Amino acid sequence: MTRTIKVLLAEDQSMVREALAALLGLEDDIEVVAQVARGDEVLAAARAHAVDVALLDIEMPGATGIEAAAELHRALPAVRLVVLTTFGRPGYLRSAMEAGADAFLVKDAPAAQLADAVRRVLAGERVIDPTLAAAALAGGANPLTDREREVLRAAADGSTNAELAEALHLSPGTVRNYLSTAIHKLAVRNRTEAVRTAREKGWL
Repeated sequence: MTRTIKVLLAEDQSMVREALAALLGLEDDIEVVAQVARGDEVLAAARAHAVDVALLDIEMPGATGIEAAAELHRALPAVRLVVLTTFGRPGYLRSAMEAGADAFLVKDAPAAQLADAVRRVLAGERVIDPTLAAAALAGGANPLTDREREVLRAAADGSTNAELAEALHLSPGTVRNYLSTAIHKLAVRNRTEAVRTAREKGWL
């Protein structure tokens, strides 16, 4: 008798989540045993339902799919991780792999392809959408350091250097230096363009 693969589905858009669950539910050997709409609910749900595979959307409230993947990988290393994205941003693939993801696929992939990826990662394979892999290679490595990314993320809401310094427990001069370096690395004119460019490339 074929073993049923227990799947956790994390996706904040209920219509998309329910559609994915319904499609996967048509497979004889796959059962969606848990669904969550927030990234910070993933670990508890995975533990509660003893899942085999977690399907994680990148864009979620509470924590991104990549952050949730990293947390799951640390706490439950036996759980296989499939990261789903609507956006083929090259930096996302690298970040997902660094977080411990076993597969990286576009969300609108055919249901049969998604089900096949679930089976393959459970068998120990790595599954990456070839188009996304090519885009990641063409995009190159993320030039930003962790600190530069942290400051850029915090600057996205328009905070002043003084506000950023207080929030990040840094001096205003240090904040200014990080922003300046990030702007230079990204070859843009200001922090707004730096945030936009880094987001477009999936580097934040």
